[in-house]
Amino acid sequence: MGKPVKRPEQSLSERAFLPEVAKGLTLTASRFFKNTFSSAEKGDIATVRYPEEQREYPERFRGVHRLTQRDDGSPRCVACLCCSTACPAQCIHIEPAEYGEGDPRQGYEKFPKVFVIDELRCIFCGMCVEACPCDAIRMDTGMHMPPALERDAFLLDKELLLSLPAADGSVKSANPRHEPGDKTHPGIDRDRSGH
Repeated sequence: MGKPVKRPEQSLSERAFLPEVAKGLTLTASRFFKNTFSSAEKGDIATVRYPEEQREYPERFRGVHRLTQRDDGSPRCVACLCCSTACPAQCIHIEPAEYGEGDPRQGYEKFPKVFVIDELRCIFCGMCVEACPCDAIRMDTGMHMPPALERDAFLLDKELLLSLPAADGSVKSANPRHEPGDKTHPGIDRDRSGH
């Protein structure tokens, strides 16, 4: 059995909550008049007058997705489906394809024939970026989705994702990857499997 706790005595005004309601309304009214009639130069107003003014986003802001490119302009994506598997909103659709004859990557890796992200379903969690083993998908564009009236404008295909640059203007990844055929490649590919 619990021990009874004695409640503190309250006055009539404390039980009616009227003084606290009056204090809250006074604060709200003072903020209203201060923000309405003061100048923006004084720094009293915390409102951003978008689109003339834009808020500075932190360096790790998750903007619109983009696909990083190799030196030849092709996507770094190897169609491993890790990003679409990790996506909790299931907004990434990938159809893998094989490289053709004569390509050093033929038989070694795949590429996305179709890569579509539905930005209306995306919750911008960044799980796709974390799951990608090739650093092929990034959310470092530093921009929001532009407004549109049709749903198709929010379906970003491979060509559009490849054309979007990072906030610093680059289209490549900050993490270099040694590709098959490069002099810096470690030596394991279809012809030299290490056996």
